[in-house]
Amino acid sequence: MDPFNAVAEPRRREVLAVLGRGSGEYSVTELVKQLAWPQPLVSKHLAVLREVGVVSVEKRGRERVYSVNGEKLKTIYDWAKGFERFWEHQLGRVKERAERMARERHRAGNAKPGSAGGTNRSKE
Repeated sequence: MDPFNAVAEPRRREVLAVLGRGSGEYSVTELVKQLAWPQPLVSKHLAVLREVGVVSVEKRGRERVYSVNGEKLKTIYDWAKGFERFWEHQLGRVKERAERMARERHRAGNAKPGSAGGTNRSKE
């Protein structure tokens, strides 16, 4: 298995997401708490991620502490970056549409009868 196949599994991506938060280092016990999964399931996914080198482990006393090995994830990032222009274009279109709709709502709100500059204050 390679890093691409390893992170194709949604639960392994969840493990990586947790490992990417906070200090970036978690014991199996902490991961079990964060993910609310049974310990064998967490250990199974950690084993796969370790096997492909996406996750590193360090023994500290009686615990094993896991962290993300960014160097191995970079291969996935480098590959996906080649498609960035597609999502950048689509995100730009979504942003433009949202801004246009907000302007239209704002104009419609200001055009209501009895509205002076968008406020409804009575004169004293």
